[in-house]
Amino acid sequence: MKGVPPTLDTPRLHLRLVAPGDAEATSALMTPAVSRWLAMWPLPFTVAMARERIALSRSLAEAGQGLSLAVTARGTGDLLGWIMLHRTRDDPRKATLGYWLGEAHQRRGTLREAAVALLPVAAAWLDVDRIEASAQPENAGSFAVMRACGLTFRREEIIHAPSRNRDELVHVYAVERDDFTPA
Repeated sequence: MKGVPPTLDTPRLHLRLVAPGDAEATSALMTPAVSRWLAMWPLPFTVAMARERIALSRSLAEAGQGLSLAVTARGTGDLLGWIMLHRTRDDPRKATLGYWLGEAHQRRGTLREAAVALLPVAAAWLDVDRIEASAQPENAGSFAVMRACGLTFRREEIIHAPSRNRDELVHVYAVERDDFTPA
């Protein structure tokens, strides 16, 4: 880990550590159409739950274990969603990528722009050698983001999705540090 969590600007976006002031917008953006793809974001996702998630995310960043960044519009600062990279418990040299956007902000290349900019920076900040991401087989948009960052299909896996209290099939994609798509 290299000190203060990174902030990044892309042509349309500003990425920064999630903050307590993001709780209300995070709760409002977490709709059924968003949560259905996310294993760890249940419904209802209340403002209190968002505050807890933000506090945990900030403590993980402070400990060098993860980055949860607010994806915000560069001109207005409006919260569009989150992008997260967290060190895995079983291997500190590996991190898991996750992301989501509110419904109104999807299908505009926003997450692709955010992820391509973030991965090399976050991998260096966390000092990890491999990044993995997973999604349900029907989530074509998520796989497009993964491929844009250089992640490739590695395996199918059954995971437990606490947000729905069930096991689900996912496709796992990964990329090694040397193969990250440069920003």
